[in-house]
Amino acid sequence: MQLSPLIYIWTAALGLIVGSYLNVLVYRLPRAKSTVLPRSQCPFCGGVIRARDNIPLLSFLLLKGRCRRCTAPISWRYPLIESLTGLLFVLCLRIFGFTLEALASALFGCLMILLAGIDLEHFLLPDRITLPGIVGGLVVQPWLSGVTFLEAVVGILAGAGALILLINFWYWLRSEEGMGLGDVNMMALIGAFLGWQGALTALVLAAASGALIGIALMLSGRLGMHSKLPFGVFLALGGLAALFLGSRLIDIYSRLL
Repeated sequence: MQLSPLIYIWTAALGLIVGSYLNVLVYRLPRAKSTVLPRSQCPFCGGVIRARDNIPLLSFLLLKGRCRRCTAPISWRYPLIESLTGLLFVLCLRIFGFTLEALASALFGCLMILLAGIDLEHFLLPDRITLPGIVGGLVVQPWLSGVTFLEAVVGILAGAGALILLINFWYWLRSEEGMGLGDVNMMALIGAFLGWQGALTALVLAAASGALIGIALMLSGRLGMHSKLPFGVFLALGGLAALFLGSRLIDIYSRLL
């Protein structure tokens, strides 16, 4: 079904609004603050952010990335997450159409963006997000094509199990912990939505991209041998790639074999 361009514009606007709330969650959840009240404030001067200065993406551009009161810089995380969420919503509508599958895929994408944002800023993947996310993945399984409920359950076990093996291997190799249980829970969440094939695809992509970025940062001198990377960011990238390109990637890999 051919959708009107206006539908895509409204979908992108809805994504920007949801992305704005994801920013609230990224900042407040790790700090154990309410995500509803009080109103958003500048973290530097404490001034309440007015409604006109809280319009997703547009306010950041009009304010030139600075607080109206104290001119302190506004983190690039805010427009980045808003833009990514807007793009996510448009892609889900474009690929899956005006369906419940698009809605379930958007939910999964929002969880990936939220977890990546928190892990990037706090090196934390909260159980308050990952555990309900696993349950949510199982609940929306009837809306997702190509993955059965049984495959989702296997995906939870395979995703979490594969990462546990990787953690244990790293500990045997280096005698240090490379990842935590938050990463394991996030892998289980990916498996709940995408099944075992999607989970393993996401893990392979996450490990490859994480290794490449890590090597590049070490060569540039910005990362040491014992420095940590927020692996949840790479799991999110892998999960989103598996969502939109998973079947194509699996086909390419099968041909190579």
